[in-house]
Amino acid sequence: MEQKKIKTSCLINNYNYAEFLSEAIDSALNQTVKFDEIIIVDDASTDNSTEVIAKFTQVANVKSLLKEKNQGQLSSFNEGFLAASGDIIFFLDADDIYEPQYLETALNFYKRRSECDFIFSAYKKIGAIEETFQADAVDLDLGYSVIRTLYNGEWIGSITSTLSIRREIIRKFLPIPNIEDWRVRADDCLIWGASLVGAKKFYMSKPLVMYRIHPNNQYHNKKFVDIDNNYEYKRFWKRNSLFNYIMQKNNFSFPLLLAFTSLNELKTIPCPKLEDFISYLKIIFLFEHNLYWKLKGMLLLFSYFLRNFMTGKLNLM
Repeated sequence: MEQKKIKTSCLINNYNYAEFLSEAIDSALNQTVKFDEIIIVDDASTDNSTEVIAKFTQVANVKSLLKEKNQGQLSSFNEGFLAASGDIIFFLDADDIYEPQYLETALNFYKRRSECDFIFSAYKKIGAIEETFQADAVDLDLGYSVIRTLYNGEWIGSITSTLSIRREIIRKFLPIPNIEDWRVRADDCLIWGASLVGAKKFYMSKPLVMYRIHPNNQYHNKKFVDIDNNYEYKRFWKRNSLFNYIMQKNNFSFPLLLAFTSLNELKTIPCPKLEDFISYLKIIFLFEHNLYWKLKGMLLLFSYFLRNFMTGKLNLM
């Protein structure tokens, strides 16, 4: 039986990155397997970004959304997604670049693993710093992460340009209305949002995305973080507001009986790491209020850990 064609959309978000934008768009256009559509969202740039974009709008699969008011990265994600029609949405910051084989490799990944909802990949840093960043040397099935995100706030993903997500997952949390909270660092919304609505996440070990390091990388620049000493505190409260919105939107409540729900979620990871066990142990210990179920849950978790260790399924890398 012939497999249904997967339609792909690439969302390029841009604000005052005219000097890099052409290279980003070219990298999306010059894929070995073509994107069905490329949508460039310009967040009311004040440089010559619109002139750069105009050079590409004659290409059949390129669309542009030129916003009249600067509202930040989350707003660009919202509007880009609403304009997109792809089954899988790929995100690209205007200062980053795809290697030519990126889309083909990612699509093959999705086709081989039909249960995959979300991929983040390894990447190469270019510009001021040149190195390869790999969370692991091999591809990984990371399972589901609703509980560990909800209770521990875990961030299971990577930079914006390494992310791709199935449309059926994104529509459960985008558009998000509180755009002022996420003028920057809106990849948090994609990563946390996908986990909370039940995305099965995978890591792709091939570094086919190039992440550009330059003076305007605000969250790569330590000086910026030093200036805003309250950043993580503010992010914590913004995260709570985001979680509440997504939970209400999806009529979702806090899971009960963490002794079982935590273990069941852990079992969706085929080769769990020690840190995965520690994460769920922490959740049961801190958030299961019934002493009996707290002890039972920790015992069940320890028993499962021993079974994985004895059978060689525990990932010790």
